[in-house]
Parts: sequence; C-alpha cells; structure tokens
Amino acid sequence: MSCELCSSRHPREIWRDAMFYVIDAADADLPGFVRVIATRHVKEMADLTAAEKSRLFRILECIEKIMLEELAPDKVNWASLGNMVPHVHWHIIARWSDDAFFPGSVWSERLRVMPSDKYAERRRKAQDMLARLVRELEKLD
Repeated sequence: MSCELCSSRHPREIWRDAMFYVIDAADADLPGFVRVIATRHVKEMADLTAAEKSRLFRILECIEKIMLEELAPDKVNWASLGNMVPHVHWHIIARWSDDAFFPGSVWSERLRVMPSDKYAERRRKAQDMLARLVRELEKLD
C-alpha cells in the first residue's frame, strides 16, 4: 500500500523526529494551521505505542501553547479524522471569530472572506509562531 504521508517528505515540513513530523498547513483562509503526522504508517491512535502516544501529546500541547501565546486566537481546534488518508495525523488550527468558517469547522461552508490585510498580519504572526515552534520542539525530550 502506498501512503502519501509516509512515503515522502512534505514540501512544507518544518520539523521532524523519529516518531512524528510537523507541516505548515496554512492556506488563504487559515493562517495558523499545522499538522502533526506519524512517521510510520499507523491507521488509528490505538495502533501507536505508549511512547508514541506520550510523545504525540507533548507535541500537540506544545503547539497549542505556542499558538495561544503567539497568535492569541479565539479558539484552537484539534482534529484527527483520517478518513481521506488512513494514517494517524492531527490538525491543530488557530481559529478567530472572523475567520472564513467560524463557528463551524474548517471543513464546513465558507461564511465570509477575511480581508487580505488581516490575513497578511495573521500570517506574519504565524511565521513567527512557526519559528518559535521549531525551537521549542527541538527542546522536547
């Protein structure tokens, strides 16, 4: 079976260790969005070892903390679906009440268009957040 998440490095990868990697998943609607992806092919959270689960939650908590501090969003969403690609991965998404989909999920119908100047400002902050995130993830034990 070929799996796009474990067969090659993602071009927007920002950090990797032996168990997981993180990509910048931001787009024109969602400037603060990252994905955490298992490096080995595992379909369900139940398939992860205890060490992998522990590591994953340290990574997810680190991302959320830094997003809250650097971006000051109204909410941070965590989502793990795996319906399209059966490979453990988490979406961590900074949400604002004026984003394109709020209060719905980021996969729901777009409700508005964020002004380009507001998006640009948030994306600049998100770039700073990503740089800090890489530094902090390198420190995780």
